[in-house]
Amino acid sequence: MNFQIRDAISANVHGQSAAEFKDIVQDAISRGEEHLLPGLGVFFEKWWQQSTTEEQDAFVQKLEKVFAH
Repeated sequence: MNFQIRDAISANVHGQSAAEFKDIVQDAISRGEEHLLPGLGVFFEKWWQQSTTEEQDAFVQKLEKVFAH
């Protein structure tokens, strides 16, 4: 079976509202289960691909600050 995690995750969340995405992200983070990380990675990948350079720069600057502590 040719299983593509990106395609499966995209299909599972197709048509979700912003509030539903927020709930998914908050739930995944609060549960702290590592098997949920690929889904968050797919969300991040999609966001990155659709973001402007300015949004990407702001994000990586925030990461730099968060991981500096």
